[in-house]
Amino acid sequence: MKHLLITGRPGVGKTTLIRTIVRQLRDVQPAGFYTEEIRAQGVRKGFRLITLDGRQQVLSHIDLRGPCRVSRYGVDVAGFERLLEQLDLRHVSSPVIIIDEIGKMECFSTRFKEEVLALLDSSKIVIATIALKGNEFIERIKQRNDCRLVMVTEGNRDQLAGTLAAEVLHALKGKKEVGQG
Repeated sequence: MKHLLITGRPGVGKTTLIRTIVRQLRDVQPAGFYTEEIRAQGVRKGFRLITLDGRQQVLSHIDLRGPCRVSRYGVDVAGFERLLEQLDLRHVSSPVIIIDEIGKMECFSTRFKEEVLALLDSSKIVIATIALKGNEFIERIKQRNDCRLVMVTEGNRDQLAGTLAAEVLHALKGKKEVGQG
């Protein structure tokens, strides 16, 4: 296992799990982003991306118009690609990259798909959430033999963060030892 792909049904707690893993890995300073719902008066209006260094970008919103849509949400592909360019995840010094999520909205971006492939082929460890069901790109990522698919359920979600963070730290320690040998 080199990379972790976290999947499960919508609302099961994948993003919460990612955020907990990020806190547990803070000493290795992971880079990347997670997704947060945009709500108004208790109603979900869209999704925003929040980078681990504190930047924010609306990914999708019910008020966004344009050809890229998932359900009732318009997707701001150009804004997402600007954020990806600013993050430049391929060139950050962190050995751990967080991507929440590899999903239908994000896959409207060619740049995103190229970044995901480049990161998976790099020496970095990628921890990503990925759609349970998806297009050809999503399914191809899930089939990679350097990725371990972890199914999140209500029964295991509270224990997974510590287990997965420990696996990543162990893998990083192994990389250091190999590099020093």
